[in-house]
Amino acid sequence: MGPEEDKLVERKTRLVAIVIAVTMLLWIGAQYVGKKYGLAGRYAILFDLAALAGFFWALVVTYQIWRARRDN
Repeated sequence: MGPEEDKLVERKTRLVAIVIAVTMLLWIGAQYVGKKYGLAGRYAILFDLAALAGFFWALVVTYQIWRARRDN
């Protein structure tokens, strides 16, 4: 792995960490707001699905990072 690939992996790793943290904070915030204002349950499911999409994306990118490091 050359220096360019190392920087790309570092950037991807940092992005995954940020996405996980922001997704979790937004999900917790959405749950709080939904409960405080009495939003319908379908909105809670929508927030849950959005959070799952963020976590799934992070999982896929983490797997790509792992494969890139393992292959080199």
